[in-house]
Amino acid sequence: MNVLTTRRGFLGKAAGAGALLCLGDLDFLPVSAAEAQIKGVRLDPEIVPLVRFIEETPRSRLLEEMAGKVRRGLSYREVVTALMLAGVRNIQPRPVGFKFHAVLVVNSARIASLSAPDSDRWLPIFWALDQYKNSEARDVQEGNWTMAPVDEKSVPPSHQAKQAFIEAMDNWDEAAADAAVAGLARSSGANEIFELFCRYGARDFRDIGHKAIYVANSWRTLQMMGWQHAEPVLRSLAYALLEHEEGNPAKRDAAPDRPWRRNVELAKRIRADWTAGKADAGATKELLETWRKASDAEASQQVVEVLNRGVAPQSVWDALFEGAGELLMRKPGIATLHAVTTTNALHYAWQHSANDETRRMLLLQNAAFLPLFRGRAGAGADQGGQVDTLEPLAVKESGTGALEEIFADISRNRTTASRKALAFLGQTGQAKEFIDAARRYLFLRGNDSHDYKFSSAVLEDYYHVSPVMRDRFLAASTFYLRGSGGQETQLAQRIRAAFNT
Repeated sequence: MNVLTTRRGFLGKAAGAGALLCLGDLDFLPVSAAEAQIKGVRLDPEIVPLVRFIEETPRSRLLEEMAGKVRRGLSYREVVTALMLAGVRNIQPRPVGFKFHAVLVVNSARIASLSAPDSDRWLPIFWALDQYKNSEARDVQEGNWTMAPVDEKSVPPSHQAKQAFIEAMDNWDEAAADAAVAGLARSSGANEIFELFCRYGARDFRDIGHKAIYVANSWRTLQMMGWQHAEPVLRSLAYALLEHEEGNPAKRDAAPDRPWRRNVELAKRIRADWTAGKADAGATKELLETWRKASDAEASQQVVEVLNRGVAPQSVWDALFEGAGELLMRKPGIATLHAVTTTNALHYAWQHSANDETRRMLLLQNAAFLPLFRGRAGAGADQGGQVDTLEPLAVKESGTGALEEIFADISRNRTTASRKALAFLGQTGQAKEFIDAARRYLFLRGNDSHDYKFSSAVLEDYYHVSPVMRDRFLAASTFYLRGSGGQETQLAQRIRAAFNT
């Protein structure tokens, strides 16, 4: 993809003159067929006015203007769709993180929003709108990347698009992949395309799991948006997955690529009926110990041995979820947080893939990634408490006061909060109440994309862990959840005011 420096001049004029504040309702913005391809990027004509509105309205007025349109009937789906399309069109997906979190977080905000009470439904989405404007400004400062038009003469015919895409991705060929994925989006089935991206999102450890996260989050958002919006999203995704350091990875032996290459052969050694095993808590504990000490190669090997003993994949996933949570307990930070969110993404892909080999590879890659995250965390990640031996601590208060006590402790002492959460969940069984409270504090106190990415992943994955272990997994989440300390963010106050005007 090429860089198009086309926004800086217009944004500067708009910010100086306030020229966009009188746009009014979107119904009064006619769009010709030619204009439907904004600067050469294919968009569904009906969504173009709203994408333009998000791109062109100054950050200082976007939330208020958008709230007005919502009050006049603009739908939830239209807002999320236009936000996602503005992001993939205007924010460079390299590195797959940093300012690109404005795109990565859309699905996380959507999940949080759908689980919220009606009174809070728009808070995460409008937070994401503001995050987009922040990232848009950073993108302008860093070179003003904009998605270029597809090289139409290079788009393969429909019957050749899939193979052309595979060859381009295997060869890390950006131009060929961009043309091929456009052909795929126009001719192939959604599930077939998802299967391809599942593999490429998990094939290397560059960007500490963000590639797998982008695959899962973009796919999930597209399910809500509609497949007619897929082409620009898939083009952005393919470009992101091909990020690498100097030198074509297909022609050298780079460390981030080694787990995949080893696991391709290792996956063949898993018994044919591997999905029919039995749950085994002892095997989960055994794997937890592996994550704590083993290398990435040893971790994948241990998964093969456990599966071949007849242990169910669920018991392996239990160990992966718990192990990721334990890393966060031992050394809270960005690296260990991404162990949790990457495991969430790989598990989502595993749940929805229909290809046996791909599912094996996703499991083995996740096993390899946990030791790599442990290494990224640095000194201290091999020390501290263990999730399976965490001791509960009685909560002094009862009823709603118990949750208030726990979330106050999150802001003071996360270890204490974790132990109290474990006691509270075990004694009351009120996981939903805990999760609802966590989301509420996220909406009011969250001020970073990682707050949304982490909370949406961990609160969702609580239900993916076996019942006997899920309370410990949720208790570990207190090491990054937002507590009740501090004030409501100014942005949350601004969003509330926008809807009360």
